[in-house]
Amino acid sequence: MRRLLACSALSVLLYVLAFAFWLDQPLSLGLMHREMLQKTERLATLPSPKLLVLAGSNATYSHSCVVIGAMLAMPCENGGMAVGIGLDEMFRRDAPFLRRGDVVYLPMELAQYVATRRQYDAGADGFLLLRHDRALLAQLPPDRILGALFCCTLADALDALAEMALARHGVSPQALLAREYDAEGDRIDNALPGAMPALLRHPPRAVPPVRAITQGYGAALIARFVAQEAARGVIVIGGLPTDFSSLALSEGVVQAVAGTYTAHRGAFLILPNRSLYPAADFFNGEDHLARPCQYLHSIFVAEGLAGLLHRPVLPPGPGIERVAAKCPERKGRAKTFVSLGPWP
Repeated sequence: MRRLLACSALSVLLYVLAFAFWLDQPLSLGLMHREMLQKTERLATLPSPKLLVLAGSNATYSHSCVVIGAMLAMPCENGGMAVGIGLDEMFRRDAPFLRRGDVVYLPMELAQYVATRRQYDAGADGFLLLRHDRALLAQLPPDRILGALFCCTLADALDALAEMALARHGVSPQALLAREYDAEGDRIDNALPGAMPALLRHPPRAVPPVRAITQGYGAALIARFVAQEAARGVIVIGGLPTDFSSLALSEGVVQAVAGTYTAHRGAFLILPNRSLYPAADFFNGEDHLARPCQYLHSIFVAEGLAGLLHRPVLPPGPGIERVAAKCPERKGRAKTFVSLGPWP
């Protein structure tokens, strides 16, 4: 029995040492870690008042700091990361660089609100934290640390060995990022053709029930972030993520999402179209507008944020207008926004 326990302990130790100090996935998780570092480093250098756009990939694909920042005359960083990177991790990375008067716009995906604590414990970023950022991991709850320690399987080890070999033979993570993102964190590889024919036949996703939104672990993390930053004088504004216009988005769901912000001294912006667009406007799925429509949607967002913040809004430049005009949904801008929260 003693020998069995000793062998088990040794196996666990070797497993942890392998995934914490040797094995890596430089072209997937390592790429995301490099992306996060670039975004937080740029955020740290921006003068206040600045704008941070923060969500999953909806932020980077459907929102453009190039557009919103220019129209609001604010330095802007698109801090979005893929859904699956924990909000607890993202908030801890970005909060130290936010100052009084800064603005955070969060067009969070619906999946972010309903995420459970168990999903966080088994999150894909567990390996990333264990391998690349153990200092930040140590700041997270004990169950999150335990989940990261036991994040990985034999399949992960095989993937790591393959990625490490590719990285050693000329596949550059830095070059991959340069092709995907611009200097403000916006996604730039979302050309209009994309997968449109398939998307036109793609059924809308299921909308989570109101109860799942209001009681989700992700919603609790967002609410805590809103309250903490509002207490520091940071202006936090929520928004709806982009999705297909065929989505059955009820008033109850909209109000449940908005309440995550307005109940904690934040505000919420609802665009006239509720951020819903025809499938032809998307690149490769919901949350991911093609670049012309990314620009068009960002024009709408900038106009809405300007009203909430009582800031003048500059017209989009001719280059931005030319790109936005290529969006299939290029109807005239609606001017009626619904703004909820402490700002009238």
